[in-house]
Amino acid sequence: MARNKTYNKRNVLIVFLCVVIAASLLAGRLTYLMIFRSKDYAARAEDLHERERPIKAARGLIYDRNGQIIATNKPVSTISVIHAQVTEPEKVIEVLSSKLGLSTDYVRKRVEKNSSLERIKSNVEKEIADEIRNMKLDGVMVDEDYKRYYPYGDLASKVIGFTGADNQGIVGLEVEYEKYLKGIDGTILTLTTAYGVEIKNAAEERIEPKPGNNLKISLDVNMQKYAEQAAKKVLEAKEANNVKIILMSPQNGEIFAMVNVPEFDLNEPFNLIESMTRDIETSVLSDKEKQDLLNQMWRNASLSDTYEPGSSFKIVTAAAAIEEGVVDLDDQFFCPGYKIVEDRRIRCHKVGGHGSQTFYDGILNSCNPVFMEVGARLGIDNLYKYFRQLGLFNKTGVDLPGEASSIMHKKENVEAVELATISFGQSFQITPLQLLVAASAVVNGGKIVTPHLGMEVTNSEGNTIKKLEYPEKTNVISKETSETMKMLLEAVVSDGTGKRAYLPGFRVGGKTATSEKLPRSENKYISSFIGFAPADNPQLIGLVLIDEPVGIYYGGTIAAPVIGEVFDNVLPYMGVEASYTEEEKEEYDLGTIVVPNLLNKDKNEVKKLLNDLGYMGEIYYLGEGEIVVEQFPLMGEKIDKTSDLILYLQ
Repeated sequence: MARNKTYNKRNVLIVFLCVVIAASLLAGRLTYLMIFRSKDYAARAEDLHERERPIKAARGLIYDRNGQIIATNKPVSTISVIHAQVTEPEKVIEVLSSKLGLSTDYVRKRVEKNSSLERIKSNVEKEIADEIRNMKLDGVMVDEDYKRYYPYGDLASKVIGFTGADNQGIVGLEVEYEKYLKGIDGTILTLTTAYGVEIKNAAEERIEPKPGNNLKISLDVNMQKYAEQAAKKVLEAKEANNVKIILMSPQNGEIFAMVNVPEFDLNEPFNLIESMTRDIETSVLSDKEKQDLLNQMWRNASLSDTYEPGSSFKIVTAAAAIEEGVVDLDDQFFCPGYKIVEDRRIRCHKVGGHGSQTFYDGILNSCNPVFMEVGARLGIDNLYKYFRQLGLFNKTGVDLPGEASSIMHKKENVEAVELATISFGQSFQITPLQLLVAASAVVNGGKIVTPHLGMEVTNSEGNTIKKLEYPEKTNVISKETSETMKMLLEAVVSDGTGKRAYLPGFRVGGKTATSEKLPRSENKYISSFIGFAPADNPQLIGLVLIDEPVGIYYGGTIAAPVIGEVFDNVLPYMGVEASYTEEEKEEYDLGTIVVPNLLNKDKNEVKKLLNDLGYMGEIYYLGEGEIVVEQFPLMGEKIDKTSDLILYLQ
């Protein structure tokens, strides 16, 4: 009995000790948590009762080379709902579906979804958002946001690109320079109860957004407009699929204009353009079919599509041959209208042939047999050596997404027939931009430039934070060869196949091309012309491609005049002054006129009066109304017949 009592006392003591130890441990833990970890757990508790709402950052602006804004931001709002705070769900559903143009079912699903924050619609116009805000609906949040806005609509659309609903770049410069243009979003922190209901009169914490940086590019809005106007004109006249024009500095690779008509509206980038839907019932398109069409519409074919360059590529073959010393300008050739290579008869564009001619004549005539012979003299090793030196095996490195690579024969697979066709620009494919870079090197003294648009990045205060630089490669051909090629290509325009690009007073060089598309049996062509000016010191190089023109399709007939028209507008705009030779003055009846009295005459009277005097220049009017005394030039002043006349009206 005594043993049992002793045993029970021991058990009670053990239990007591266990309780004391457990209580001590618990007290110690509570002391640790309440004293030493109190701040940490207070912060965690606060986090559990804070709701975050983003404040969108303004995206950086894009400027052209003259400071014109071509991409900016438009204030909009994002409408969201907080389920726990909605007190009148039916009213909220009715208002939001009506004001935002959304179905009742769509809004109901989001209002009734038990989530901390449910977005209803982004990019809501400010006026509509203000109406919703003023109704003070419980649980409805109206937050500031930005929508990208392009003041020039479809200008250079495939170059500039656009952003998506989240304000992130999708194509073009917008995606290429995303890391600079995108800002850092801010945050609104709101205190809530454990049930997600905002605590009234509780102060909000606001972390301000940081706007994105701005981008200045080399594109010139006015030069782009000139080029687009010319492209649209020939697109309609020749009922072509599309027209591409690139204008660039051959000295440093700055792109002044890049046209791909038809363009699309950057402010409505998900709407298919009319030319794509003319024969399509858009309502029956599947999502995939529509997306495929949109991708096609957004595609920048100037750098994403390859083509056989045709005769414009003879610039490369000629430069390589002169550089290697395998041909002299007075070397004699004979063209019967074709050349037989192995078992193939490869024809010249002139069916009857050019007969006996020198190499100089062969370039002016764009004679295929001459270039097949020159290519054979060069051999594939030398020809490919200059392809490589002129960048034709590599991408150009342009600062735009989606650049394609050239498609070339492997050197070991090139036989006599392939060598012959390669020599005059067939049986391989390059991009228009690759050809422009190679031709630039031929006429700029032998320097490979990187074509580009980005010039500098600035912050929101306008301070430069990064000058954008691009690699160059010099001495790919000698300066002597470059001088010879400039002389030859100027002769092509003054006396050869490029005559329709000739501009009195301006020294223009260039090369025509008419390339047949694959398959050859379909008889579809790309007409093109590459030109540069001034020929002695090129400041501008341009390329036009007309895809599948209807009717006459020769490059010298329909493409050369396009570059001529563009250069006629752009060269004076760039500050290149016309300088007429005595022969030009005599041939084109150039001279001077004395400005007559134009005071108080309307536009039609001014035009007739000047035309009667033989005035051939452009007349530009500033303002509206009649000519005022402060006109320029002044009455009685002598001016060249072709100089532009600016008249100030009021």
